[in-house]
Formats: sequence, structure tokens, C-alpha cells
Amino acid sequence: MKIAHIAALLLSLLAAPAFACTGDAAICETTSPGALSLIAEGVPARIVVEPGGDAGVRDAADDLARDLAALGVRDDTASDRAIIIGVVGASPLIDRLVAEGRLDVSGAAGRWEGFVQQVVDRPMPGVERALVIAGADRRGAIFGVYDLSRRAGVSPWAWWADVPVARRANLFVATGSRADAPAVRYRGIFLNDEEPALGEWARASFGGINAKFYERVFELTLRLKGNYLWPAMWGKSLWQDDPASAALAQRMGIVLGTSHHEPMLRAHVEWEREKAGAWDYTANTARLRRFWREGIERNAGREALVTIGMRGDGDEPMIEGTAISLLERIVADQRAILADVTGKPAEQTPQIWALYKEVQDYYDQGMQVPDDVTLLFADDNWGNIRRLPKPGETRAGGYGVYYHFDYVGGPRNYKWLNTNQISRTWEQMSLAWTHGVDRLWIVNVGDLKPMELPTSFFLDMAWNPAAMTVDAMADYHRAWAAEQFGAGSAAAIASILDRTTRYLARQKPELWSPDSWSLDNGEAAGVLAEWAALDRDVDAVRPMIAADAEAAFFQLVEHPVRAAGNLARLYVTVARNRRAASEGRLEANALADQAERLFAEDRAIRRRYESLKGGKWRHMMAQTHIGYTGWQQPETDIMPQVHRVVPGTAATPRQGPAALPAPLTIEAAAFASQRPDGDARWITVPGLGITGRAVTPWPQIASARSAGEGPMLEYDVTLPRGEVQLEVLAAPSLDVTGTGRRYAIAIGDAPPQTIDLWAGTGEREWAEAVSNSVRITTSRHRIETAGRHRIRLWMVDPGVVIEQLRIRTWGIGR
Repeated sequence: MKIAHIAALLLSLLAAPAFACTGDAAICETTSPGALSLIAEGVPARIVVEPGGDAGVRDAADDLARDLAALGVRDDTASDRAIIIGVVGASPLIDRLVAEGRLDVSGAAGRWEGFVQQVVDRPMPGVERALVIAGADRRGAIFGVYDLSRRAGVSPWAWWADVPVARRANLFVATGSRADAPAVRYRGIFLNDEEPALGEWARASFGGINAKFYERVFELTLRLKGNYLWPAMWGKSLWQDDPASAALAQRMGIVLGTSHHEPMLRAHVEWEREKAGAWDYTANTARLRRFWREGIERNAGREALVTIGMRGDGDEPMIEGTAISLLERIVADQRAILADVTGKPAEQTPQIWALYKEVQDYYDQGMQVPDDVTLLFADDNWGNIRRLPKPGETRAGGYGVYYHFDYVGGPRNYKWLNTNQISRTWEQMSLAWTHGVDRLWIVNVGDLKPMELPTSFFLDMAWNPAAMTVDAMADYHRAWAAEQFGAGSAAAIASILDRTTRYLARQKPELWSPDSWSLDNGEAAGVLAEWAALDRDVDAVRPMIAADAEAAFFQLVEHPVRAAGNLARLYVTVARNRRAASEGRLEANALADQAERLFAEDRAIRRRYESLKGGKWRHMMAQTHIGYTGWQQPETDIMPQVHRVVPGTAATPRQGPAALPAPLTIEAAAFASQRPDGDARWITVPGLGITGRAVTPWPQIASARSAGEGPMLEYDVTLPRGEVQLEVLAAPSLDVTGTGRRYAIAIGDAPPQTIDLWAGTGEREWAEAVSNSVRITTSRHRIETAGRHRIRLWMVDPGVVIEQLRIRTWGIGR
């Protein structure tokens, strides 16, 4: 099978391709010998699906027909050109072409969700030439269909973000056979924390989170080549609220599951609705067994990935002192229910056990889980994976990762804007992939909007992690922008997307306050300058955007710039107001007025978003984000308190402490030289971290080294004589294998000092690190001679991500 480099794949998705048909089954606007005219003079090829075929395949084929009609310029279809869609072993026409040696399905045969796309001459009477899409199974055929649609220029976000389809007079599919299949078996999203925004929008748009709503979600998931869903669950049950939703998932090919704390396909709210007593297996065993059994019974005949195990009531920890033996008994009883209801051994029903929060501790303490169960590792809710299998630790059920783009909990909710750098997701999910996590990747996407960009990246990477190299990741913003808006504006939009998420990732906007940035050392002014530059860049790009793409541009590019920049200006203005008021300066009054205007502008930006496309997105930006006093969101946005000064008040200039000298700063990627060690080396990751570039050891499963013996980076620096403190700013990555997150450092020929990012730390240090997206560790060094020196930085453990070095001096001249 030929698997194209992911960057090359996304290049083929440009709105206006400018290359010839040179690859197998490539799509472009110029013809080549033997190519199929997908669209000829505005007329699309007709779609052929054999009668009696799979309903989900027929649905995807209908979507393709609509997509091609949108791409073309005429309403009719050709009779002598066709796209034939079916499943190997279930389609007589496709099986005949295979038997005759005219269709090569070897690249997909026997592969989970694999598909082949190949141009075939005279496949059936009346058809001179056809593109055959043959799936190894039904989802393979479905993915083959949506893959063609996406490569032809229809964005998966066409409905969900109003991305227009550029019409084509002619579009061709080149000869050759193109085969593909996913590397990760289950790839999905979790709709969570969906109130108020997604919930209110769905009720206004569909009458609720019902089958009409889920039809749109399922289609999007499939267009992104996902196959798995944890449905919205804040006071909701997909199965009870609208039973048609579960039937629709089965029809369309979506595998349903339930979240990490909802075992046996039962939404937690169902237990509350039944008022069935305590969520306590020792005290309420019979009722819980019956509750779980009903979940499996109602799913009869439908595909699912079943969560097993048990957490406390409402996603809380189990009671302190819960015995591992009790959890093992719960799992055994749940598997007995599975076997009894399905009539087949439990190991034949796919299951996951989520190692979320304290459940991971039970696993670390030796809890035994049947080998066929998929162990689902989790991040810390802030994008840092907590635990992974050690290389070579295999199990029949394999491993998965549950990741977060959205979270409700400490140290602070983050739900409003996309604050997720794809470079960070890439680094963490690459780590998971290299540790053998290939059974399940699922990500909490919150309200789904505005997480379009990271959701696309996560599912694109999940399809083929090995193809998402560091170079492909670095090009992803540009390629994704080209897919939505065309090649002409892609580079400029990519820069905006990269900087917007970098600035928001430094600290979630829910954590911002008037005290976030210093007014004394240029920090606040620098933050405002960054957002002002983004405003100017958005203004410069907007004239390049077609009129029918303006709504998509506002949602995907402009809104986070305007909204976050305005919020930063609000908090800095409030800080300046409070400073002026404390000094008795009348300027405080004008600053108070300005702050109130900025608070009102926040509402105006929301109204602009929600008025797009005739109010299509009404309520979608309802998430509160101003006025946090703890981890939980405020009920409404609250204007920060400002102060006014009565005219005639005597001014009292502030007498603050003298500003400390700024540290000497060195970007980690600006090293003078590198010394690899065997197969291990340091690589630079573009876009990663608070500064936009970081270094990390590679490969990510390199063996640990002794201090001073691993791959080394060197930095040239001029230092005074005396003592210096060296601060290393690292990503708050966690110790996924229990061996440490260590590096070694020295200045000159001094012995290396070994530093562990998390040694001796606890909840407070972790909360500080994730709040600021950086973990800072320090070491002290004695400089005997002033002048040029060389800092040496060694890998001890893989997985450390270094972003910046800062040097502070003491005792100069001693």
C-alpha cells in the first residue's frame, strides 16, 4: 500500500490545485492519459451503488453525489462516467472486477477500514470508465467515499464552519490504484462540558441533542475519518433522549461508547433519573447489575466499544480506601453480564478500562485487568499524558489515550476558545504512538466549536501517526488553511493560526485577570502589541477572502483574534485604571470608561459570531469567561471592578520597588552545536511552547542515559564572575513511564547537575505549571572567570521538552 506523506495529502486538498495528475488516483484540474473525468464541463460522474448494499455506504454515496453537484456547475450527471462504490465480498460487481483481474484490492484486503480507489475501463454495460471505491469492510467503503470528496475540494467543515465549495468546470482522477487504511483502530471525539453553548445552540437549531443533531455530528466524524463517539452527557442520554440516535449511529457506521466514568453503555444521568439508590457496588449490587445489564441489552446487534470499571458518583473518585479486589470483582461481574447477554465470551466484545485520575493509581498498585481489555490512559486534563506502557509491554486489547482540548475542573475551566497548540498535541500523541498506543485515540472537544483546527489535526494524525512527521506538523496550519480558504491566503492565515493558539496556550484566557501582566517591565505592553499585530494581519488577509467564505473566515480565524485581543485589552486597561486610581490620577476615570467599552465589545463580538448565516450559530458563543473567582465558571460574565477619582484629589505617585534586571534569555532552539549519542539526538519542534520553538530528545523511546553521557546541546554565553542561577523552562510533560523526567546541565567543564522536572513536587507545583504552560527548574553554578562560557545541556530521560534558558546573576565582581 502507498501511504502518502500527510503534508502531500493535505496539499492535494487545496481549493485551487495547480499541479498535474501525476500520482495514483490523484485528483486535479488537468487531464492525463486514462484519467476519469470526475466533472466534465460542469457535469459530474454518476454514482453507482448496488441495490441492497449497506445503508451507511448508500448514505455516504448520497453525500458524495451532493458534494459533486456542489463542485460542478450543472445539475445533471453523466451516463458514461461513473463512481462505483461497494464492499469487497458484499458487492457482486466489485467481486467480479477483482476476479477478472481488473481491480487490485490487495492494498486493502483484510485491513480494518481499508479502501482502494482505482480507475477501471468499461466496468459495466454503458459505462466507458469509472472510479471504483472498494472497501475492505463497510466503513472502509465509507472512508473511501469521504476521502474522495475531501481530495476533490469539499472541506469536512463545509456545514459545521460554513466553508464554501469552489465550483469546477473540470476535475479528473488519474489512473493507478490508491489504497489506504488507518493505523489506529478507534479514532473519536467526546462531546463534553456542552452547556451552555452547544446545548443551547442544539436546542434552538434541532429541538435538542437528538438524532437530527447527531446526524450532523456523525457525518462530520466520518468525513474526518473518525469512527467513535462518546456522546454529550451533561444531563443527557443519547439512548433515552432520542432512541433514533443510537439506531442512526449503527446505520452510518459510528461506534458508540460512553465516557470514562459511565460503564456498560449507560449514561450517568440515567441512574439519576431512575432514582435507584446509592452508586455503591457493595451496598446496591443487584440494582447496579440490573442497570448495567439493561445497557448491554438495549445495544443488541449494534457495534460498541464498552467502558467497564467504576468511578464514584458523578465522575468523582471512589471512596477512599476502595479495595483493588472490589474493582476486580466489579470488572468480573460486568464481563459476566456481557457474556450472558451477548451469548459469546466476554473477550469477543471490545471493552476499555479508563485509567483516569485515581484509577491509574489502582493500576499502578497492581490491579489485574483481563488481557483483552483495552487500557485507556489519560492526560492530566491539560494535555500532558500521565502514563504510557513501556516499550514492548503488549496486551491483546492494546492501549488507548484519552486527551483533552477542553476541561471543567481545577485549577481552572477552559472552554471558551481554542487554546490548544497542534505542536503540543503532536509531541504528546507521537509519544503515545511510539509507546505502542494504537487501539484508541479519543479527545474531549467540548462544544466541538471552536475546536475545528485541533480536532482536524487529532483525527488526521490518528489515521496515520507515522506520516505526521515534524515537518508535516509544521506545515499543517498552512495546509489546513488552504483546504478551507485556498492557496492564495494560506500562508498568511497559517501565521495567524499559529500565533493565536501560541498566545492563548501560554495561559488560558479563563485564567487572565488584571494582575496577569506587569505594567512596570513592558510585559503588559508586549502582550497588547502581539494582539494588535494579529488584528492588523487579520485586516490584511480579509480582502483576500471570497465573499462566500467570510463567515468561515470569521469563525475559524478572525473571531479568536478579536475576542482574545479585546479581553487582554480589557484586563490591562483595568490594571492601569486601578494603578491610576491608587495614585489619585484623574486618568483613572477615562480608563474606567475605556474598560467598560471593552467589556461591552466582548458582547458585541459574540453577537457578530452568532448572527452569521442568518443566526445559524445563535448561542454557540454563550460560554462565560470573565469573572472567575475559582475553578468553576461564573454564571454570567462579570465586569471587573474599576475605580474613579474625584476631581481635586491630590495625586500620590506610586513608590514601587526598583525593577530587577531582566535575566539573560536564550531560546533552547538557538544552540551553538549538538553532539548526538548513538541513535539519540535533540530535534527542534517548530511552533512548540511559549516561545514558538522547543527542543526535545529523539526518538521519543530512546533509552535513558547517565548524566553527561547522552546527546548534548551547547550554548555560548558571556557571564560575569560569581554565582549564577540557571533556569530551564520546559513543557509541563509528565513522567509517563515512572523513570523520571530528567536532564543534566553544566557550565564549562564543571560536573553536570541532574535535574528532575517533578522531583519533590505536588499538586501546587503541577497546578502552577499547567496554568502557565511551563515547568521551571533551577540550578546554581559558580563562574570563576568572567567572559565567554559554554552551557552544556544533556538528555538523561527522553520526553523532556526544553523551551528556554534564563540566567540570573549574583555577587558580580567578587
